[in-house]
Amino acid sequence: MLTIAQALRQTRRVLQPHSTTPALDAQTLLAALTHRPRGWLLAHPEARLSPRQYRRWQRACAQLARGVPLPYVIGRWWFYGREFALSPAVLIPRPESETLVTHALAWLQAHPGRVRAADVGTGSGILAITLAAEQPRLRVTATDLSLPALALMQVNAWRHRVAARVHGVLTDLLRACLGPFDLIVANLPYIPHEALADLAVSRYEPHLALDGGPDGLRLVRALLAQARTRLAPGGLLLLEIAADQGEKARGLAAEAFPQAEIAVHPDLAGRPRVVAVQQPPAARC
Repeated sequence: MLTIAQALRQTRRVLQPHSTTPALDAQTLLAALTHRPRGWLLAHPEARLSPRQYRRWQRACAQLARGVPLPYVIGRWWFYGREFALSPAVLIPRPESETLVTHALAWLQAHPGRVRAADVGTGSGILAITLAAEQPRLRVTATDLSLPALALMQVNAWRHRVAARVHGVLTDLLRACLGPFDLIVANLPYIPHEALADLAVSRYEPHLALDGGPDGLRLVRALLAQARTRLAPGGLLLLEIAADQGEKARGLAAEAFPQAEIAVHPDLAGRPRVVAVQQPPAARC
């Protein structure tokens, strides 16, 4: 059987055409197959794969050679310090989405009485579950059009012990949900339809979770229209967007919520990433 060093070297070669970080990805794969930390692998290059691990490694390399993304190969990925089960029915979690989580948590901490939230287009549930895990009083309605996605979200909710506070709903955006919600978060499809075919993500990630219509903002418009009657007075709506959609998305939000305070927040790379719609509180009589 192969040693760890041999398996890492061969996996790097397989990943080279498909990854910008082949060495790191090779370590991640071997760590998942051996159930060992990456540090242990590097400290024990002479250790050998068991026959079962070797067979799994062969299958994984065959998938990687075809271009299957590593998170789908190992069936899980990490987001905001937590591991989430993953399948090709949902998008792969990306670090850009942590910007939305950071702003949501800061707002919730500043408004401790706000405990009703919605995660629209939940996918694997990374937003809903992370917020519920970080805020023990929060109750989250997680919506999606995909039944397999909702089933996976439920698996992750049980794994992170928030299933009692995260409720999945099969619906188009918020159509089946009356609200009102204190906080609405959404990472909706925002890639323009014409651009999708040229992107590598379209080969394996679900088009339902990628295709944002002619200009990438079709679902953003639809959610803004629905959220007008579902966002509580004083509530907050957070929308993840593409880096080139900041001003247009801000304008759409201002049209839908003319009395709200609208802001566009950058991600860690300084690119526009999250549109925030802060609804004014209810007027007092």
